[in-house]
Amino acid sequence: MGAAGPAARAPEGAADDPALRVPRLLEAVRSVGSGLELHSKLDRICETAAELTDARYAAIGVVDASGDGLADFVPHGVDEETARRIGRRPDGHQGLLGALIRDPDPVVLADLTDDPRSCGFPAGHPPMRSFLGVPIRVQGEIFGNLYLADKRGGPFGDEDLAMVKVLATEAGIAIGHARLYEAAKQRERWIDGSVAVTTALLAGGDAEDVLGTVAEQARRLSGSAAGIVLLPTEDGGLEVVAVASDRPSDVLGVVVPPESELVGELREGNPVFLADASADPRMRTELTRAYGPVMMLPLESDGRVLGALLTPRSRDGRQFTGTERSVAGQFASQAALALILAETQRDRERLAVYEDRDRIARDLHDLVIQRLFATGMTLESAQRRSDVPEVRRGIGKAVDELDVTIQEIRTAIFALRQGPAETPSVLSTRVLREINMAAVPLGFQPGHRFEGPVDTRVGELTAKNLIAALREALSNAFRHAGASRIEVTVDADAELPDGRPGVRLEVADDGVGIPEGGRRSGLRNLARRAESLGGASWHGPGIGADGGGTTVVWQVPH
Repeated sequence: MGAAGPAARAPEGAADDPALRVPRLLEAVRSVGSGLELHSKLDRICETAAELTDARYAAIGVVDASGDGLADFVPHGVDEETARRIGRRPDGHQGLLGALIRDPDPVVLADLTDDPRSCGFPAGHPPMRSFLGVPIRVQGEIFGNLYLADKRGGPFGDEDLAMVKVLATEAGIAIGHARLYEAAKQRERWIDGSVAVTTALLAGGDAEDVLGTVAEQARRLSGSAAGIVLLPTEDGGLEVVAVASDRPSDVLGVVVPPESELVGELREGNPVFLADASADPRMRTELTRAYGPVMMLPLESDGRVLGALLTPRSRDGRQFTGTERSVAGQFASQAALALILAETQRDRERLAVYEDRDRIARDLHDLVIQRLFATGMTLESAQRRSDVPEVRRGIGKAVDELDVTIQEIRTAIFALRQGPAETPSVLSTRVLREINMAAVPLGFQPGHRFEGPVDTRVGELTAKNLIAALREALSNAFRHAGASRIEVTVDADAELPDGRPGVRLEVADDGVGIPEGGRRSGLRNLARRAESLGGASWHGPGIGADGGGTTVVWQVPH
């Protein structure tokens, strides 16, 4: 029943000598009461109980929040190799351990294999005969049970039971103190995590960085295998937008459909706790099937659900405690507030962009077009007065060019005055819209070129992701490159390296390029988005004459 070394044996005859056992019991009580870290305290209780009763094996099963299973199992007396052969630790839903949870009274058995409540041992489990089980109560509530097995020299006696009861009582008091201390430390850590999220936001980090910080802090603070942030999709589902994991993950961009029962619960603002995601029938995607216990929390503020936060643990991980669920819920509320602040900041920036665009549109209409009209009228007057045919033809050509220029400016004015709800459906116009929007903060107009039938060949899902990739690439060029020239190319006749037809987006700038060790989260995001569509993304030297700048290539199937 454990991964620690065998229990230390008492001196010969000490286990049966009351005069020697009382001082040992007092010393054991003192030992159990020292320290505040809960898990190390449980280890010490197991070791002390085994030593007092001369038992080979000891364990503490911590009852879960529902009261019908084990949230944690702390063993002692079995080496690591044997523990590995045994495999998954007991969950308390069956057998003698489950019976003690449902009926928490002391149990003493000379041979547990004869008890009808015992359902046998898993393969690799060491043989055990004698058994003693005592409940541990913390502030009147059942915390768990202390199990002892295989007493050396015979079965457990009344004196063993009496000593273990005393030890269990003192253990309950010590565990109560340790739980209060650990809960306080947990709250302190989660508050620090909330501060980190707010700091990332106030430091001017973009939305991707803030969401990444939320995921990483949630993973670290909850002791989970991953932290996952999901945001709502237009059709009512939830899309994975940030992942922090202790192992490689390909779930970024995965969409959980709105038909999922879990999505419905989260979007209504209800937290969801899964005991084992790998076996839960409500899991419709592969998002968490590789995990065990999962905590799903809505990112909710003022009755508005902005997304969801998932913290899955490994399959053999312990269940989330009540304290962990409580403090994680508070963290999720803080994270939701940070998202609202980030959204407000983006709206403010978007409003500034639209105000600039309105101003530019007014200036183009009121100043530039009027001056071009006046210039055209002057040229037409000069054309009528000229007697030289070559001069008349040259002036006429100049007037025609001015008319074309006026029409182009009017088109630009119309594009500048389009609102966010008027997003065009054809890909080429959506690309031009992104370029025009980027021109305001850049201070210049990026060049563009279309190759092939981009409006008819590229599917809507690919087009949506291409626009997101273009926006990311233009944002990177504006924020980090210091570029004075950007060229955007969309090629619908491109060919993927494996020969499949695809669409290729290329954004080249003449900026400073990416320094060694520089920030590459944007490029990684582009790569993940391309991989989710079966394509790829890479970057190389830009269009600067001195070899500087960056060319980002994003290529996926149609």
